Amino acid sequence: MQKSPEIFWNWFVSNAEQLTMLNDIPESEGKQLLEQMQQHLDAYCEGLTFEVSEQTAQGRTVTFSAEGDFDLFRYVVELVDNAPDVDWWEFVPFKQPKGKSLKVTFDKYRFDTTKMAFMQLESEEEPDIIGLRVALPNLPANYKPVENNPDDDDLLVGVYVTLEALLGEFDCTTLVGYLEVCPMPKEPFKEGFRPLDDLPEFVDWFKRSREK
Repeated sequence: MQKSPEIFWNWFVSNAEQLTMLNDIPESEGKQLLEQMQQHLDAYCEGLTFEVSEQTAQGRTVTFSAEGDFDLFRYVVELVDNAPDVDWWEFVPFKQPKGKSLKVTFDKYRFDTTKMAFMQLESEEEPDIIGLRVALPNLPANYKPVENNPDDDDLLVGVYVTLEALLGEFDCTTLVGYLEVCPMPKEPFKEGFRPLDDLPEFVDWFKRSREK
């Protein structure tokens, strides 16, 4: 049985002042405090994670994530909907878009969105989700993924993480239903590719078209 979000918020309210001062307390104490925060989040719902922002003039923000697990999305929403008012704190559901011209690191891979391109893959069977072919500049021209190859799996996950940074967790999880990668063609735009940094605008258009 799912536990009440109060199990997390009671702890957070009791420790909010110390969490606000993360930059001013010894690193070991801060690390221990964040570990306790994760433990109390696990006590509410295992599989959720959080990220605490740097301090600004408005305070700090905690972003809660289901790490792309759609089955856990409702628990993220429930948690934030039940958040108390805490001075200098804002609580946000799901990882938010980080803008464009991003450089993303995943494992041994480095992704620069300004050097990547995408193409929509349409499906008559699943018209409400987006299929994407993402072209990468550093793949050999004869690249073909091998099933159950850890390097290929990590590459695909890294591209997905990059898409999540562009689109945000909610849109990436709920709209991107299929993803594949390929080498960058010599003339990608003549072959129907678009700059990857155009993907947020494309997704916005896709959402509006579904509403008509």
